Amino acid sequence: MATATATAMPVPAEDKIDKRKLVAFLAMVFGMFMAILDIQVVSASLPQIQAGLGASGDEIPWVQTAYLVAEVVMIPLSGFLSRAFSTRWTFAVSCAGFTFMSFMCGTATNINEMIIYRALQGFIGGGMIPTVFAAAFTIFPRSKQAIVSPMIGLVATLAPTIGPTVGGILTDAISWHWLFFINVVPGVIVTLMTFAMVDFDEPDLSLLSNFDWTGLISMAVFLGGLEYALEEGPGHDWFAETPVLVMSVLAAIGAVVFFARVLLARQPIVDLYAFKDGNFATGSLLSFVLGVGLYGLTYLFPVYLAGVRGYDSRMIGETMFVTGLCMFFTAPIAGNLTRFVDPRLMIAGGFIGFAAGTWIMTGITHDWDFYEILLPQILRGVSLMICMVPISNIALGTLPPARIKNASGLFNLMRNLGGAVGLAIINTALNKRQDLHLSRLGEAVNWSRDNVLQTYENMKAGFVAFGAAADQMTVSRLVGLMRREALVMAFSDVFLLLTLLFGLLSLSIFMLKKPQMAGGGGGGGH
Repeated sequence: MATATATAMPVPAEDKIDKRKLVAFLAMVFGMFMAILDIQVVSASLPQIQAGLGASGDEIPWVQTAYLVAEVVMIPLSGFLSRAFSTRWTFAVSCAGFTFMSFMCGTATNINEMIIYRALQGFIGGGMIPTVFAAAFTIFPRSKQAIVSPMIGLVATLAPTIGPTVGGILTDAISWHWLFFINVVPGVIVTLMTFAMVDFDEPDLSLLSNFDWTGLISMAVFLGGLEYALEEGPGHDWFAETPVLVMSVLAAIGAVVFFARVLLARQPIVDLYAFKDGNFATGSLLSFVLGVGLYGLTYLFPVYLAGVRGYDSRMIGETMFVTGLCMFFTAPIAGNLTRFVDPRLMIAGGFIGFAAGTWIMTGITHDWDFYEILLPQILRGVSLMICMVPISNIALGTLPPARIKNASGLFNLMRNLGGAVGLAIINTALNKRQDLHLSRLGEAVNWSRDNVLQTYENMKAGFVAFGAAADQMTVSRLVGLMRREALVMAFSDVFLLLTLLFGLLSLSIFMLKKPQMAGGGGGGGH
């Protein structure tokens, strides 16, 4: 009788998923998807935006830089805001502001307007991303994290991956204005749903009485200056460029003041003590490296396809869509694996997959096309999801609910900083190695060598119809081929560097202690 009674018992209330909360959460996830997608969706269409706004080559990168600098300041600040004003108001205002500024970006008539609107879009919208991560680990029971974690992991990694695809299609089919207008209707819907359905917690306005303005300003200078230096440094020979040097110095000063305020302020703008938790510190470090793989490879493949293969934005998007499909189908598998497999093995396997994909790419040549990069793209897509889900669980899944909001901002900040640092290193290495290989190729193309002369004569034969200009055109063609091959060899070097990074990190995973997942449910955010 006892056995029968026990069998008939309903599922404990703390293990159930509230349908209203789930619908509200899904609306928030879609808002986060828009915010992350908006970074990469624009990057694929910068030439069209430049032409439409009449911007110079030096001005147009600020369409991206302004967004990223502003967003990186809001991400850690969002933890304080959601505690002070509640998840409902923080997310709803963030989504509404992001939607309005998206509309304004689409109506911009010059580059100055676009830069201002993009900065405001990134700053206001940046609050959505960590708020969703925090909600996932506070409103749902621990027993359901295998369902929820893949959901947010998929969005956080899929959005930047398919960004070039969406951007290329929209720009070719309609115009670049729709890169921004497409956010308006979904943004309004998500904002209204958030106002109507999100009631996860209550505001604590008493936190505002001790708001640390010095900490906020110093954090903005520190993170904004750092992001600017990482974005602009590789293309301007780093400290040889005055603006990069000035922003780096300001970032250093801001960092000193910020960390002093974190230790001394009565109510610090960001609570760094979350890093005292071993799981969170480890998960944040892994998130940093994951950012290198996520944003670095999302950058490298399009640069190769455009610079070497001559693909336009639509062709690049169609070629890279394979990664997005792999991530979509791997997400539920990764979620189920977290129930049975040691998360350390999953993370190690993910980074080994990264390393295998980048190792294959070290053999790259100028004629590699869709099928040659197919397997590396598959490995990248699968590895991202295999890594992302356990990393999120390790970092946030065992923290007390009261600390998750602040920790979520720091966790997402680490991923973004990892992407920024990774891109800076990749760009610098790409430029330096291309210069080196070009110099060596220049030394090898010696006119005393018979094969060089033979190649020159064969190429010149194709320009005979141009008469006296044939020699100049042949030399120009030869130099172009040398630059192309130098760039391809530089790509190979960068992929080798990434292979070593991911391979070494996969080995270090075995030094970690197996995380003990806390029991109990969520909902502790009230």
